[in-house]
Amino acid sequence: MSKHLHLARIALIALSVPIVAAADDSFAIDLEELHQVGPAPGTVIDSTNVGDYDDILDAEVARLLAAGDFAIAVGKPISFDTHPAFAAATVADATTLGDEPGELHGYQGGLPFPVSPNSEDPHAGDKLAWNMRYAWSGDNGILTDMIWHYRDMHRDKIEREVRFKASMMRFMHRHVAAPVPQIPNNPGEVFFALYLRATYPPDVKNTQLLIHRLEDDKRQEQGWMYVPFQRRVRRLATGQKTDAFLGSDIMIEDFLGYNGRIKDMSWRYAGSKLALMPMYRHNEQTELVPSQDDEFSFVGYGGAGGCFPLVRWQLRPVHMLEGSPHDSGHPLSKRFFYIDSQTYTAPLGLIYDRAGELWKLGVSGFSHPDHHAPENAGSGAPIFDGASMIDLQARHCTTLTVRARVNVDGLRATDFQPGALRARGR
Repeated sequence: MSKHLHLARIALIALSVPIVAAADDSFAIDLEELHQVGPAPGTVIDSTNVGDYDDILDAEVARLLAAGDFAIAVGKPISFDTHPAFAAATVADATTLGDEPGELHGYQGGLPFPVSPNSEDPHAGDKLAWNMRYAWSGDNGILTDMIWHYRDMHRDKIEREVRFKASMMRFMHRHVAAPVPQIPNNPGEVFFALYLRATYPPDVKNTQLLIHRLEDDKRQEQGWMYVPFQRRVRRLATGQKTDAFLGSDIMIEDFLGYNGRIKDMSWRYAGSKLALMPMYRHNEQTELVPSQDDEFSFVGYGGAGGCFPLVRWQLRPVHMLEGSPHDSGHPLSKRFFYIDSQTYTAPLGLIYDRAGELWKLGVSGFSHPDHHAPENAGSGAPIFDGASMIDLQARHCTTLTVRARVNVDGLRATDFQPGALRARGR
C-alpha cells in the first residue's frame, strides 16, 4: 500500500471510529477497523521504515526512531473495557462546568463528560482534563515494587537506583471496593490520596511523601514530606512540586501524568486521531525481566541508555490535550498529552520548558488487566506497568519498574493521614 493511500485510510477510519462511546455502549472501540488500518502485529518500526508510519506517530517519537534511539514493536489492538460499575455510573449531560475555573457541578461518578470532544466547544479542553482526572484506575491500589533507575544516555550507564513502595486510595467517587461511594469521616473532602515511601538506598530510606487531591479544585492541594534525618513531617511547599524529586528527572507534578489542579492550567483540545501508544498485554511481552520471587516479571528497558520500555505499541484512538500554566513563574510553558479515548489514561506526554522548547518525553506503559498479574483480572482498570521520563535536552532519563495491584484488601484511610508518616519513620 502506498503511503498516500495509507494516510487516506487513516483519515477515513479516524472519522468513523467512535472516539468515546456513549455510556450505554460501554466505551467500545471498533477493533476490526483499527486492525485493518494499522500496521500488522509483529511489525517493527525503526530508523529504516519510520517514514512509512509518521502519520500514526508523535513527531518526537518519530524523530527518536529515525535517530536509532529505539524501535517500536507493534501489537494487536485490544479493547480495554472499563468496569461495569464505572460504566453504569457514567451519565451523559449529568456533569457541567461552573462559571469559574476549577468548578464542576453535578458529578457523582464514572466519566464526567462521556461525549466525544468537539473542536467548536470552547471548553472541550477543560472537559478532557476532568476526564483524565476522574478516569477509572481502581478505587485503591498498591505498588509492591517500584524501582527508579537514573540513567545517562550519553554513557549508557545507570547512575543510581532508588526503590519505593507506594499506595493510593480514592476517598470519594468509589465504584467497586467497599465502602461505596465514599469513605466516611472525610472532613477535608479529599478525593484521592497518594503515598510514597523510599526503601533503598540508605541515604533516602524512609523518605516519605503524601499527597491529598481535594474534591474542591479551587482549594490548594495538600502535601507532606517526612525526611528521616530531620525526623519531622513538613508540609510540602508549592515550589517543591516542580523540583526534581530526589534528584530524578521527575517532578511531583508529573506523578500520574499530571498531579496538579485543573484550575492551574489553561486547557486546549488539540484534536483527535489514531496513534500508536504503549498499551498491550503484559503476559505477551517478550522482554520481561523476572522478579526476585519469580512470581511476576517486570517490563524490561532498552534503546539508547536503556531509557525505553520494551513493550508493544498498538493503534489507539486518542485525544490531544495541551495545558499551559497560569503562573508565569512556573518552570514549564506547557504540557501536551495523548489521552487514550477509551481509558483516559495518558500513555504519552511532552513537556516544554519555560522558553517553549521541548524538554522531556514521558512514556507510560499500560497493560490490559486481564493479561497482567492474576489479582488484577476483571478490574477493568488499565494497569500502570512501567514508565520513563526522558530529558531530551540533557540526554538523561529516569525509568520506573513497577508491579501494580488494584482494588486490594487491607488498605485503610488512616494510612493516608500525615500522622502516619511519623509513625512509619521511626
